Amino acid sequence: MTAPLRLGTRGSTLALAQSGHVAEALTAATGRPVELVEVVTAGDRSTAPVQRLGVGVFVSALRDALTAGEIDFAVHSYKDLPTAAAPGLHVAAVPPRQDPRDALVATNGRTLAELPPGARVGTGALRRIAQLHALGMQLEVSPIRGNVDTRLGRVLGPDADLDAVVLARAGLNRIGRADVITETLDPMLMLPAPAQGALAVECRADDQDVVELLALLDHAPSRAAITAERALLATLEAGCSAPVAAYAVLAEGEPTDEGDVNQEIYLRGAVISPDGTRDLRLSRTGTPADAAEIGKALAAELLELGADSILGQDAQAGPGTQQLGSTE
Repeated sequence: MTAPLRLGTRGSTLALAQSGHVAEALTAATGRPVELVEVVTAGDRSTAPVQRLGVGVFVSALRDALTAGEIDFAVHSYKDLPTAAAPGLHVAAVPPRQDPRDALVATNGRTLAELPPGARVGTGALRRIAQLHALGMQLEVSPIRGNVDTRLGRVLGPDADLDAVVLARAGLNRIGRADVITETLDPMLMLPAPAQGALAVECRADDQDVVELLALLDHAPSRAAITAERALLATLEAGCSAPVAAYAVLAEGEPTDEGDVNQEIYLRGAVISPDGTRDLRLSRTGTPADAAEIGKALAAELLELGADSILGQDAQAGPGTQQLGSTE
């Protein structure tokens, strides 16, 4: 009887749900059984703000377990991964991406536009904080941490102390809590984080059998979109405290002379100062085959407009040091 593949995962409700979905999909595609192995990360042990914890805080322990052979593969929220490749490891699959948009959960079923000046809004991401300030609604934005249930409790629980929280819609979908969403935020108002809503399924690069099995879960359009978004992030060399946003979508382009319809990537990127007073937003199109180059070119344009002055000292951190915080 074939031994189960060992899938490393964080122990939060969201991480277990994400990993469970991947395990089920892999077993359905290959017939191989999969067992979940919980790994505690530094980010799980700390209550400090994510931007103070350093690069890869939610993934380093999982990668250590992979390298040591304690697990066969791991599932990460893709936006938690540093942009630099990990030696000896390989992202073998990017499953179909969930809805990457942000979601508002507010008291009394209110939308963002219905929140009054001075309303207290909680979020753990500086990207969201910056964009909320940029709206000019005079909201009182508070940085918060904790898993999804903890954050929802700040609005919906008996001891609620906030008027609203902003979370990733994908995370709420994956744990079956989409019913609490009072508004899904238009990317024109709240551009998502690079790779938001996507998962990275990672294994050892030399484990060819596992590489081939996991490749069955790969979704080429999702991988192309993520490649463009993360190339922008890497080129900006933004640190973990930088409010950087990016969102790529694939759409049908113009018909060719032969009657074929090519796909195009439409990438939007933004760099916003934490107080919202400076908000640089640009877009660029190209083909999926050029996804990385599209991201690099858009980042270069943002830098020409002064994005580096917004990013400040984070721009000196060097390539591959980006980590924007947990999906939760």
